Amino acid sequence: MKKYLLLTLLTTYHSLLTYAQYAKVEPTNWWVGMKWNKVQLLIKGDYEGFSKEKITINYPGVSIVKINQLDNSKYISVDISISPAALPGDVPIEFSKDGKSHTVKWPLEARRKGKGTTYAQGVTSSDFIYFLMPDRFSNGDESNDKVSGMRDQSLNRDSIYLRHGGDFQGIINHLDYIQSLGATTLWMTPVLENDMPNRTEHGYAFTDHYAIDPRYGGAKMYKALSDSLHKRGMKLIQDAVYNHVGSYHFTFLNQPTKDWFHQWPTYTGTSFKDQPLFDPHGSKKDAKITSDGWFTREMPDLNQGNPYVANYLIQHAIWSVEEFGVDGWRIDTYIYNDLPFMNRCNKALTDEYPKMTMFGETWVNGVINQSYFVENNLNVPFKSNLQAPVDFQVLFSGIQPAMVEKFGWNDGVSKLYTTLAQDIMYKDPMRNVIFLDNHDMTRFFSYVKEDVAKQKMGLGWLFTCRGIPQMYYGTEILMKGESNPDGWVRLDFAGGWKGDKKSAFTDEGLTQDQKDVQALVKTLGNFRKQSSAIKTGKLMQYLPKDGLYVYFRYDAKQTIMCIMNTSDKEQTVNLNDFTERTSGFTKATDIVSGNTITSNQFTIPAQKMWILELGK
Repeated sequence: MKKYLLLTLLTTYHSLLTYAQYAKVEPTNWWVGMKWNKVQLLIKGDYEGFSKEKITINYPGVSIVKINQLDNSKYISVDISISPAALPGDVPIEFSKDGKSHTVKWPLEARRKGKGTTYAQGVTSSDFIYFLMPDRFSNGDESNDKVSGMRDQSLNRDSIYLRHGGDFQGIINHLDYIQSLGATTLWMTPVLENDMPNRTEHGYAFTDHYAIDPRYGGAKMYKALSDSLHKRGMKLIQDAVYNHVGSYHFTFLNQPTKDWFHQWPTYTGTSFKDQPLFDPHGSKKDAKITSDGWFTREMPDLNQGNPYVANYLIQHAIWSVEEFGVDGWRIDTYIYNDLPFMNRCNKALTDEYPKMTMFGETWVNGVINQSYFVENNLNVPFKSNLQAPVDFQVLFSGIQPAMVEKFGWNDGVSKLYTTLAQDIMYKDPMRNVIFLDNHDMTRFFSYVKEDVAKQKMGLGWLFTCRGIPQMYYGTEILMKGESNPDGWVRLDFAGGWKGDKKSAFTDEGLTQDQKDVQALVKTLGNFRKQSSAIKTGKLMQYLPKDGLYVYFRYDAKQTIMCIMNTSDKEQTVNLNDFTERTSGFTKATDIVSGNTITSNQFTIPAQKMWILELGK
C-alpha cells in the first residue's frame, strides 16, 4: 500500500511538473474580483509552430476573447475575460494538436485581504524610507548564497563586484534595528530574478518578471518579508524597471515579436539627455535616442509602444502588488520610458489600488526639467501623472552645495533656499522623495570629506525638510565610498555576516562618532514619526544670511524651528526676526539635547544645526 501511494504521489508530481513545463504562462496567476479583469496571457512553448496549437478554456466565468498570433511561432498571446461571478480555482488551459492534448493549470485566486489598509497603502510624507541592497545588508541564510544552474556563481565579499550573499532572511532578522531608527518603510533594489553572468548584485537587469531571485530566498521569503513588515505596521516599496530588461531575459533571447525591443541598425545607447523630451525647439531624432536608445549593451530597451509589451509590463505591476502586498512603487530610469505609456501604467495601478503611490528616478539637472516628468503646474503639451520624483534637485542644488560651497551672495545654502522656492513647479512637493545619497552616487559622508559635523547637519535637514525622507543603509554609521567605481558605495553593512568584527546592530567595534550619528538618526527618525508639523505641516523658509539658514515646519498643533549654521563662525539668532512663526511662543526645546532656550536671542555654534520645538 505504501509503495502504491508513493508511486501515485510521484506520478501526480510528474504530471503537474509536465503541465508546468509544457508551456510557460505569464502572468503566472491572477485573482477574482479585480478591476483589471481582461488579462492578456503570454504563452511560450518549446518548439517552432507551437502557435498552431488549439487553445481552449472550460472554466465558469473565464472565457477566451481573442487569440493573437505573434511573429515568433513559439509564442501565443491569449486575451481572456474573467467575470465578476468567477470563483477561485485552477483554470485548465488545454492545448491540442494532431490528436494530442496537454493541460496547464492556471491558478485563479482569491484576492489578498486589506487593500489600502494592510497593503497598497501608499507611502506619504508621514513615512521615513530605509533603502538597502539585499545582497549587501545581511546574510541570514547561507544555503541560498549560490543557486545551482544560475549563471553568476560568484560569492566573494572581498570583491566589490561579486555577490556577497545577503538575503531576505537577513533583513527579517534585523527589522527591529531598522524600525528602531524610526523607519516606517523599506525600499530595496530590485528583487526579481537577475540571471545574468556578472554584476548581479544590483538587480536592475531582470531575466524573468515572474520569478523572485532565489539567492534572496525566492517568492516565499519575499512574502515572508512583506508579512513581517506589515505586522509591524511598516510598508514595502518595490523597485520597478519598465525601461529595459537584462540581455538574458527569455523574451530577449527568444523574442515574441520583431519589435518587442527597440531595434537599431547598429548599437545605439541613450544620450542620457532629458532636454529633447520637452524642448519646444528640439528635434524628434534626439528625443528618440533619449527614449529608445539602450541603457547599456546588457540592458536592451523595451518597446512600450508595442501593445503586447505594454500589457505585459502593466499586468506585472498589478500582479506584484497583489501577490506580494507592495505598498509603494519606485520607478527606475523614469525619463527614458515612453512617457504616454507610463501615464497608462501609473493610472492602471491607481485604478486598481487608489492609495498606491509612485515616485520616479528623474536624474536630471534643473527644477523645471525634473518637474516636467511629474504632476506639475507647467503649461506644456504633455502632462505627466507621476506623483513625485526622487528629488535630485534639492540634493544637487540644495543640501550638497549648502555643505561644501564657499559663502557669498549666492552661497551654497542660498542655493538650497532657491531650489525649495521653486516648489511652485510641483503639484504637491510634499510627495517628493528627498535623500543624501544612494547606490549610484558618492556617499554623503565622503562628499563632505568625512566631516562628522556636516553629516549631522545633512541628517538634520533630511528629517525636517518637506517631502519623504529616504536614507541609504549605512548613512547612520558613517559608511563612506566614492562612486567611481560604484561598487565602493555598495559595501556590506557592518554586522550583517557571521564573524563581522563590527556590528551596527550591537554597536560592537563602532567608533564613538559612528555611535553618535546612529543615535542622532534614532532621535530624529523617532521624533519625526510623532511630529505632525514635520510629517504633514507647512514649510516657511527665510532668506539665508552669512551662511545662517532658518526655516520652520508648522501646523495648528506644533511649530518646529530649524536653524542651520553652515558658516565657520558662531552666529546670533534673534527670534524677533521671525515673528511670523515665533510670535506667542516663550521657549524653544532642542529635540536632540533636550536643552530649553527661554531668551529671544541666543547664539548657535559654527557647523551646527538645531531643531527646536517651540512652546509656551
